[in-house]
Amino acid sequence: GDGDGGVERESDNSKDEVEGDTSFSREIDTKIINHAMNANRRTVLFESPIPEICKKEACVLGIDEAGRGPVCGPMVYGVSFAPLAVSEELKKEGFADSKVLTEQQRDHFFEMIKTSLFHKVGWKVDVMSSTDIGAGMLGRLKYNLNEQSHNSAIALIRKCLSDGVNVASVFVDTVGKAEKYQAKLQELFPQLSITVESKADAKYPIVSAASICAKVVRDKVIEHWQHPEDITSSTNFGCGYPSDPKTKKWLKDNTDPVFGFPSVIRFSWSTASKIIAESCLEVEWEDDDDEEEDTSYKRKSSQPVLTFEANATKKTKRAPRFLRRAALTQITDFGK
Repeated sequence: GDGDGGVERESDNSKDEVEGDTSFSREIDTKIINHAMNANRRTVLFESPIPEICKKEACVLGIDEAGRGPVCGPMVYGVSFAPLAVSEELKKEGFADSKVLTEQQRDHFFEMIKTSLFHKVGWKVDVMSSTDIGAGMLGRLKYNLNEQSHNSAIALIRKCLSDGVNVASVFVDTVGKAEKYQAKLQELFPQLSITVESKADAKYPIVSAASICAKVVRDKVIEHWQHPEDITSSTNFGCGYPSDPKTKKWLKDNTDPVFGFPSVIRFSWSTASKIIAESCLEVEWEDDDDEEEDTSYKRKSSQPVLTFEANATKKTKRAPRFLRRAALTQITDFGK
């Protein structure tokens, strides 16, 4: 969809109305676990059906993320929406920022959203794979984490609107400067009332609900993670934050001298790149010129795999091989 930075997101559940009992809860949990075990390199969207009340009555919509800081696993952006009166019910039920809740409390509230609140509260989560995050941040055209975060939030809002949710107000837990982010969203969605604040997940119950959805889904993905690579590495990553001794130990114990780490790891994190620089083999990168061509143009470098692309281009600005073969030159002055 628009605003997702070109990453294709696949919807993994039907939006047809189903009974608000445990059937949908079991169905979506199965799909999340299946993703963790069999398709975790993909960025994927999980979502609830749209409650009819959310199409008829003006709704508040909250956005928050889980897993921004960890070196392993996906970053998950969550959105929840409900009529204002229902949002107030969430506060009475005890919904709060997922970080201050216990795992048991988070699981309980997410189960409520999937069952007893099924016909009142809708939600979507964008599970952004560590592979896609790293590819964006390490690409030649840098796609930083803040921009990836903003585009996920924008795509989720657009998806809700296209699905018929009667959104009136949007509350977002900020990434970067709140004022700048709010102005960006307000320009994109002039018909909506946009509020971007720090700690919005603690101030607005609908953002708390989004926070809970994102956190529980990420935890479930990590819990059931199976490496897509043919390896025997454990999945006992610890909390995933670079400061966690268990996470640090896992990284050191599971470093491959050539390939670095399994795809669960975000290669773009300095914690990972430092270990690669210190512990992995240096790789010699050579220009792909034909042997018969002038070898004086060839360039070699021995350096870690993550840095070759940025550094290799500094030594020469030679035209690409396909242009040279066709005897074509680049023209920058087209006259008047």
